[in-house]
Amino acid sequence: MHMADPPLPPQYELRFQSLFDNGRGFAFPCDSQGRVDLDQLSEQARHNYLYARAVVGRELAVPAVKPGGGCFERLTR
Repeated sequence: MHMADPPLPPQYELRFQSLFDNGRGFAFPCDSQGRVDLDQLSEQARHNYLYARAVVGRELAVPAVKPGGGCFERLTR
């Protein structure tokens, strides 16, 4: 029996950092251009992603593409 290899962590993540609380924010898997595949996110991750986009400039900084760390939505609101 052949077992599938576990998926590799994404190479990039889109990070939304808090404007007021250093170290807090959101991170989502993306491609090198910062595009997030919404179909691959869980319902909660999709909700958090849409929330993060809606509050850019008020609660969160403009997102930045960074090398992937494999840990997403790690610092929720």
